[in-house]
Amino acid sequence: MMIFAAVAYDEPQPRETVKLDESLFSRIGAGEKDAFCELYEQISNIVFSYALSLLRNREDAEDAMQETFLKIRSAAHLYVPMGKPMAWIFTIARNICLAKYRMIKHFTRVSVDEVKEPLDFSQIEDREDRIVLETAFEVLSEEECRIIILHAVSGMRHREIGELLQLPVSTVLSKYNRGLKKLRKELEEKL
Repeated sequence: MMIFAAVAYDEPQPRETVKLDESLFSRIGAGEKDAFCELYEQISNIVFSYALSLLRNREDAEDAMQETFLKIRSAAHLYVPMGKPMAWIFTIARNICLAKYRMIKHFTRVSVDEVKEPLDFSQIEDREDRIVLETAFEVLSEEECRIIILHAVSGMRHREIGELLQLPVSTVLSKYNRGLKKLRKELEEKL
């Protein structure tokens, strides 16, 4: 119901910003399993949402999320605290998603758009959220979809999304609002 609420109502839904303790990375680098589990619990949904917004395929997004966490675990000792751990994590995730995209493109003779299977959101129990996600991927541009998913599913603030996507906050807000209008219009016809 979280996604449907973000799309259906004009008033902003309360969001909690993820504040990662940068000491988690040194603890992970030292082999502490609890620190890794804590990191995974805090941000796995965010990393999955980001990968899904890039790859537009649930299975590939799950694989990319898992690969991202494996990379974090193996490279945590190299992390240099600079106050932006999510930027480091998203850079890893983006690079893994780009590598997956290139591999799909390289090993197929048809275009990537022809290879993409219809998205299966059957694992999402809430019917309304499932319809919203399916519709979002059908009618929105990639950037609009990415912004809405990062905000509605991951709970990221528009400022954080702007930093991640290297867009001004005003652009993020306008694309978010434009995408919501498109999505609402399409959903009104479906529901």
